[in-house]
Amino acid sequence: MARKRLSGCVSSQLSVDAQLEEIGLVAYDFDGTLTSRDSFMAFLKWRVPLFRFASGMVRLIPAVLFYLFHRDRGQLKAAVIKEFLAGHIKEDIEAEALAFVQSQASGLLRPDALRSWRYWQQRQAELVIVTASPDLIIAPFARGLGADALIATELEVDESGRLTGAFTSPNCRGPEKVKRLRAIYGDDVRLAAAYGDTSGDTDMLKLARHAGYREFREKP
Repeated sequence: MARKRLSGCVSSQLSVDAQLEEIGLVAYDFDGTLTSRDSFMAFLKWRVPLFRFASGMVRLIPAVLFYLFHRDRGQLKAAVIKEFLAGHIKEDIEAEALAFVQSQASGLLRPDALRSWRYWQQRQAELVIVTASPDLIIAPFARGLGADALIATELEVDESGRLTGAFTSPNCRGPEKVKRLRAIYGDDVRLAAAYGDTSGDTDMLKLARHAGYREFREKP
């Protein structure tokens, strides 16, 4: 799956060139940009008892140490997914993710980022979330915001409908964000605006007329 098509459209308020001839496409990173903290880790903490989360994190210490030496975020994320989600039925995780969003979204989403999102919605921009977080977890957020598309790290599901703990796409970070945007929108894709908060977003920001780096600061 190249991307998830989602119904609706959304927007935001920002100091950008109001004279743009055509609004076009606007891309947002998710964690740290639209949210004030990592939504995937927040979801994992929310869905299991504290002891289970803590014991899982202890078992992940070797993976964390490996990351400190090799800086491979994708491998670390795969280890986290294998520890907490492998073997679970996809539909169950989707239902849990929806319940998480319904109960926790207001405590995660930045008010100034939401104003920015609605600004672009009012101008009929095509809004896409481009994130390294797992697609199953971010999809309910994207639908709730009315995003036109979601580009995310995709999780593998086996023949019985259970998560394997592996990815079916590379970790959607850095150059992979640009690669995925080009695969969907064409090699000459340009963005009216893009927003991000880490070095994993800078490649995507280079495609934009307005590059909003760490532009949102408000806490929920």
